[in-house]
Amino acid sequence: MIHLAAPIIGDEEIAAVTRVLRSGQIAQGSEVAALETEFAAELDAGHAVAVANGTLALLLALQAIDLEHGDEVIVPSFTFAATANAVVMAGGIPVFADIEESSFCIDPESAAAMISDRTRAIIAVHLYGHMARMGPLADLAAAHDLRLIEDAAQAHGARRDHLPVGALSDLATYSFYPTKNMTTGEGGMVTTRDPVLARAVSLLRNHGMEQRYHHDRVGTNARMTDIAAAMGRIQLGKLEGWNGRRRRTAAVYDLHLAGTVSIPQNAPTTHHVYHQYTIRSERRDHFASACEDAGIGYGIYYPIPCHLQKAFARYKNDSPLPETEQAADEVLSVPIRPDLTDREVERVIDAIETGGKT
Repeated sequence: MIHLAAPIIGDEEIAAVTRVLRSGQIAQGSEVAALETEFAAELDAGHAVAVANGTLALLLALQAIDLEHGDEVIVPSFTFAATANAVVMAGGIPVFADIEESSFCIDPESAAAMISDRTRAIIAVHLYGHMARMGPLADLAAAHDLRLIEDAAQAHGARRDHLPVGALSDLATYSFYPTKNMTTGEGGMVTTRDPVLARAVSLLRNHGMEQRYHHDRVGTNARMTDIAAAMGRIQLGKLEGWNGRRRRTAAVYDLHLAGTVSIPQNAPTTHHVYHQYTIRSERRDHFASACEDAGIGYGIYYPIPCHLQKAFARYKNDSPLPETEQAADEVLSVPIRPDLTDREVERVIDAIETGGKT
């Protein structure tokens, strides 16, 4: 069986965790601080604040901009529910926008059509490792005095127009879930180039404290452990190499699968990091069956868009989201783990080509 995704944990990660366990300092401490410094430097991200998971990263980012009850936040419907969940948990109202067919990312024109006098922010999700069009989104946010947040849970190391994640937004958030491009077991990161927002997130993750028992604002416990951070520091050092391997595998897939299925499209100045390699076809079931028969893991991200989920029924808007609904019916992600062997890549190609013949 070729699994769709699996964490890659080596001896270095195990040794780092063991070292922290033996140190006796396992809550947030020097390892977390070091990961924050190294992450900000490696990804050219300004300030970095480590938190317990990617969903909390989104929630704290929204709280840091002082989102108020009833404020509207424009989000793509074609995303994991965590994006919209964070808006609701922060007291906001998610307003669902459509995506661009080519990238699966939020369509700036659709987002523009959703703006009302209650809109406070836009969240751009860099789905599957491909960055959204941040230039037009930044212009849109500036024109309407809106905050712009990037959900980069799947886009560690991605770039577009020669700019990294976070370069044109107020805040960006990452997930370090085990299947992401790098992992801390569970964990997340908020990055920003604004020191005021960085301080706000730091306070929010630690009960509003900088100095112990001095609470500057209401907060919670969203801290990362030193155990997680020690693992993350090792993983961060491998990220560029792993992303390179993902990109090389994607190029092989592109060469062999174009014409059989619709392959991922990239803007000329986009550095895609392929958290997922997502094909699409009106005959998706045939390709899924071929993968099952060949022992190839696959995933459908995401079969039910947020605007059609029961949890968000009260927030449904009247605007149609045709690209979102079509993508939900057609997408299929196949293995692109950086540890795939050449033979395993060939098996994936064979399975998809077989599916195209049935």
